[in-house]
Amino acid sequence: MNTSGGNIKIFSGSSNKELADSIAKEIGLSVSKATVGQFSDGEISVNLSETVRGADVYIINSTSAPVNDHLMEVLIMIDACKRSSAGRINAVIPYYGYARQDRKARPRDPISAKLVADMITTAGADRVLTMDLHCSQIQGFFNIPVDHLKGNSLLTDYYEMKFEDDMEDMVAVSPDLGSVARVRAFAEKLNIPLAIIDKRRPRPNVSEIMNIIGDIKGKKVILVDDMIDTAGTICNGANAIKERGAKSVYACATHGVLSGKAIERIESSAIEQLVLLDTIQLPPEKLSPKIKVLSTAKIFADAIYRIHEGLPISRLYD
Repeated sequence: MNTSGGNIKIFSGSSNKELADSIAKEIGLSVSKATVGQFSDGEISVNLSETVRGADVYIINSTSAPVNDHLMEVLIMIDACKRSSAGRINAVIPYYGYARQDRKARPRDPISAKLVADMITTAGADRVLTMDLHCSQIQGFFNIPVDHLKGNSLLTDYYEMKFEDDMEDMVAVSPDLGSVARVRAFAEKLNIPLAIIDKRRPRPNVSEIMNIIGDIKGKKVILVDDMIDTAGTICNGANAIKERGAKSVYACATHGVLSGKAIERIESSAIEQLVLLDTIQLPPEKLSPKIKVLSTAKIFADAIYRIHEGLPISRLYD
């Protein structure tokens, strides 16, 4: 893939350099030179080593842990490009941190997802490109264009190949009621039935399984979610499904946050394999024989190419 013209620059923050390199390679470019680090007091230091005057700039950085550092990298890199007369500044944020703080669940709660959107816009971004926001309505928090890519197609393509001769016993399972729409789209793509876990959450990051709506006995089950954080929900769901007679349990998600004891829970759970996308770069200590990571480079590269060339990207939503 090569751009037909115009000046395009791709910069990377420190959160996911491997993905940025892969995206640039898919487009036929190299990541532009920049130094991203910290001063001795912890302040973020950014220096762009290439001119960006009049360029179509793409800054690739997931706002994953440490979330605040990576968010500041995005904001400061945007500001640096704006003050250097970049033609257009596109923030490519494969994983958008603070997305779960998208509403007032209790009195006096902040809506941090909106605050982050305002910060990115105020810093000078002209467009945001992201994948699988925790809540699609977050797009409306921005007053600039937001292209919201879906990771479902990458996951369904993988399972179509893995189980191509054995799909009749497959069931897609939603880990909670809030994920039903996402899992229904997944199930429809694979042409398999849908089941739902109905659970109660007594306190944050703690879930209690109540019952399972749908037939999973003797079936191969795929649990589908947008992100896995502490892995309590997905592992409790997998164990409950196995106890209720499922033949085998697989799981997949777009974002592998994997905080706390997530790896320990996954390795001791009924999950046979967990498939994640590489929107968050996993450090060596979070790699496990049970985890397989799929690349999102091609879909992001296609989106960047189409944005740069002024082509529609609606085909990427199919």
